Amino acid sequence: MRGFDYTRAEMLSDAAGMLGEGASIIAGGTNLLDLMKIQVMTPSRLVDITRIDGLKDVSEDGDGLLIGALVTNSELAADHRVRSGWPLLSRAILAGASAQIRNKATTGGNLLQRTRCPYFYDTAMPCNKRSPGEGCAAKEGVGRMLAIFGTSEHCLAAHPSDMAVALTALRAEVEIRTPQGAARRIPLSELYNLPGDRPDLETVLARDEIITAVCLPAPMVDTRQVYKKVRDRASYAFALVSVAAAVAMEGERIASVSCAFGGVAPRPWSDPQVEEALVGVVPSDEAFGQAADRLLQQARCHPETEFKKPLLRRTLIAALREATGLAASAPGVETARIPA
Repeated sequence: MRGFDYTRAEMLSDAAGMLGEGASIIAGGTNLLDLMKIQVMTPSRLVDITRIDGLKDVSEDGDGLLIGALVTNSELAADHRVRSGWPLLSRAILAGASAQIRNKATTGGNLLQRTRCPYFYDTAMPCNKRSPGEGCAAKEGVGRMLAIFGTSEHCLAAHPSDMAVALTALRAEVEIRTPQGAARRIPLSELYNLPGDRPDLETVLARDEIITAVCLPAPMVDTRQVYKKVRDRASYAFALVSVAAAVAMEGERIASVSCAFGGVAPRPWSDPQVEEALVGVVPSDEAFGQAADRLLQQARCHPETEFKKPLLRRTLIAALREATGLAASAPGVETARIPA
């Protein structure tokens, strides 16, 4: 690990002023410190924001919740309001990492964690996300964990966060502190950039902007929420594919549906046209298969990610079966219903 300066910020305004060229924020550090050890990230200064007041609370925000950026994953998953009103979020967090990591990882840090593409982690290999203009070794290399949506010729990496997938399906927003000291909110879906020709510019955040909170809207009343994650092993691992779904029924037909997909894109992936096509439909394997086929029309696969297409199709159908009640829930199925 290379040498660096360490600064502890006491106020948000202090932290913003310290985020010059080469500086990085540190809170839980569960991803950043690993990357520093192998010199994938080499910040010249770390700005510790863990002592800043007001960032560790989960508070009511109208009918929704305001989740401070320093709320740990464990605290958030265990919060009784989250478990009762937004169980999809709790289930995604619990599927994402071990208890030890959840105890340290923060809400803001989880959203900003870096890709697990093996070539991003290997400094001996070219990577446009790590060093713009170097090239993308993944194009001709091992591709099992790569994305199939939203990629470019410059980068095929997938975003790893489970929490971000659930928050996208729940229509969450991100609160950002601007350099002028004001706060702005944007949909979480707008936080992440697609790679284009600058894969290193992963988010819309300016250098001196800081995520201060995640804003959950009012609970989706009378919905059934499902989080399904497929991974290489039963213990904690990053998703090959994941599906977050929240579905409301009206009689025998789907009244509303919100879906997001993980492990398959440079950001949590969603497709409003697929959701719209499901509204008014009587649940059936045929209808769900047609929705999945519509989603997969956008897929662009590396030779080693072709398997993700049928895997995502099956996972989406299974999630929709559970969320609509077409399939009876079995013990251990990650599903919950929000009462009216």
